[in-house]
Amino acid sequence: MTTSTTPAQRASLGDLQVGDTIPALQVPPISRRTLAIYAGASGDHHPLHIDSDYAREAGLGDVFAHGMLSAAYLGRLITNWAGQGRLRTLKMRFTGITHLRDAPHCTGRVSERFEESGEARLRVEMVCANQDGEQRIVGEAVVAIA
Repeated sequence: MTTSTTPAQRASLGDLQVGDTIPALQVPPISRRTLAIYAGASGDHHPLHIDSDYAREAGLGDVFAHGMLSAAYLGRLITNWAGQGRLRTLKMRFTGITHLRDAPHCTGRVSERFEESGEARLRVEMVCANQDGEQRIVGEAVVAIA
């Protein structure tokens, strides 16, 4: 049986192996204030994200987070760890709704080491889940090792 180590236990990105995890990102629970600030910053003022009456009339219990807000958390996960300059690709797929008061928890795991265009790279599988472990976004990033 192999045990995974964390990057903190390894000297550099180049030492990471398939199965190693990257430092997780825990985000405070989504609040109405978070949604209002994100709406202003992104320009996405769709009422499903900011108007409780509208959301209820649409058959939802309440407003919910913008999908791109949770996507931004995955972006922060990878750039906090590897740095923006090492990021080569970032792909995501929305798998669920992040509700008001959900506390996003983002994790990543190295799934592949490879070389492309003469550059050593890592592929990292990522997940943004709520506090109950329910996935909301899955994705992958490719980062340069050096």
